[in-house]
Amino acid sequence: MSFTLTEEQLQVRDLVRRVARERVAPRAAAIDASGEYPQDMFDLLRELGLFTLPFPPEYGGSGSTLAGCLAVEELGRVCYNTGYLLVVQWVPLGTILAGGTPEQKARLLPGLASGALRAAFSLTEPQSGSDVAGIRTRARPDGDGFVLNGGKIWCTNAAVSDFVLVGARLERDDSPAEVNFFIVERDRPGFRVDRKEEKMGARGVPSSALFFDDVRLPKENLLGGGAGGFRSVMEALNKSRPIVAARAVGLAQGAMDHAIEFARGRRAFGETVSNYQGIRWMIADMAIQIEAARQLTYAAAAAVDTGKTGAEMASLAASAKCFASDVAMKVATDAVQIFGASGISNEFPINRYFRDAKVVQIIEGTNQIQRNIVARNLIGKAE
Repeated sequence: MSFTLTEEQLQVRDLVRRVARERVAPRAAAIDASGEYPQDMFDLLRELGLFTLPFPPEYGGSGSTLAGCLAVEELGRVCYNTGYLLVVQWVPLGTILAGGTPEQKARLLPGLASGALRAAFSLTEPQSGSDVAGIRTRARPDGDGFVLNGGKIWCTNAAVSDFVLVGARLERDDSPAEVNFFIVERDRPGFRVDRKEEKMGARGVPSSALFFDDVRLPKENLLGGGAGGFRSVMEALNKSRPIVAARAVGLAQGAMDHAIEFARGRRAFGETVSNYQGIRWMIADMAIQIEAARQLTYAAAAAVDTGKTGAEMASLAASAKCFASDVAMKVATDAVQIFGASGISNEFPINRYFRDAKVVQIIEGTNQIQRNIVARNLIGKAE
């Protein structure tokens, strides 16, 4: 899959790069240290009109997943948390766009696009992360609506959201209980968002457990009215995976930037550290790996933009996410090594990149799951 960045995409990249350096980078350390939600960064992204960037023009976007990747990469280069703010807004927006009814789109998309509304997406349960078949949360038909019971974990952004898209099994008398998505508003009686988790990385965007105790929902809150909504949502999530990869690319680039700056400024045994061949080779390997991850990520995003679907798209997206996040972890690890003892001190930013890199290897489908996707599409399902 070949691609060439358009003039518009280059303008997006350059704008976000400038804003990231001037306004986001100075806040990055404080966001990580406090673990508090960065409302000022959310307001900045809203001011820039980035919440609809990868979506169709009729919603105010560019219609380009690749443009979304460029923005997330530049933000992630200086502050993983601020880049994350875009992604957690994009997932529910993309989900409703892909699987919602016209009424649901009209009701929710304008607010998400403008930033007037915030949302979260919740599938993971204590016994089922990537294993959708293990979902135990249930939605029982009741009169002209549903009653939701169960619990979720690791729902990112729920603590600040106006509503959550919740995956649950819809129990019907005439068919097996299939997974569907439900729109659950924050103020629904019986719905509770637990305290935020104290995380190793991605500390500025809260993740919480959710509890549903006889939560009553009108039929209008069943995403897509139950007509193929789950498959549409899964395809939308698959298409968003290159954006997750772009977060990893930006994170890796930022870690290398810090490593180069440190190596140039530190002297050991009468010599600038950056002059030692061992260090130079480490940094060269970082650059090679980052560029490989970037090219794979951009190729996957370009494939989404050209309408590619199915197994080939799934493998490409999984490969990009897996490879880019593994590169981020490797680059961050080597960068910490270059910093030496300073690398494990909170006074230096590189330990933040190390912690965030581990997070991106796990979220949005672990890298083991991504490898399973690639393998299944190459050699079939395991017997």
